[in-house]
Amino acid sequence: MKRPLSPASIRPPFARYSHGVEVPPGQRLVVCSGQLGIGPDESVPEDAGAQAQLCFANIAAILAEARMTLDNVLRINAFVTDRAHLRAYMDVRDSLFAEPYPASTLMIVSGFARPEFKVEVEVIAAG
Repeated sequence: MKRPLSPASIRPPFARYSHGVEVPPGQRLVVCSGQLGIGPDESVPEDAGAQAQLCFANIAAILAEARMTLDNVLRINAFVTDRAHLRAYMDVRDSLFAEPYPASTLMIVSGFARPEFKVEVEVIAAG
């Protein structure tokens, strides 16, 4: 079972994430490439929240192939193209993850490979 790490000597997390996550010995790791908000039919929703949902759906499919679920996620790296997309992304993330929360970083970037993309998410999972 993963163990969240949040030392009392540093400021608590700003949101629903852990400062660190310890992986027990003998666990398999899965590293997912960044997933964009694009469906299998090449559709890209305009809404950042809908793109975030697709990112996590794609990640869930990758993890399922390794016999894991989003519950196995240890770390999330997320990227959005504007501060205006932070809340939509975080609402989706927060709806999918419960305690113990994964470690998480959220960055604002200038853009992705195609201008319609607003969100990209990559994860590391163990199980």
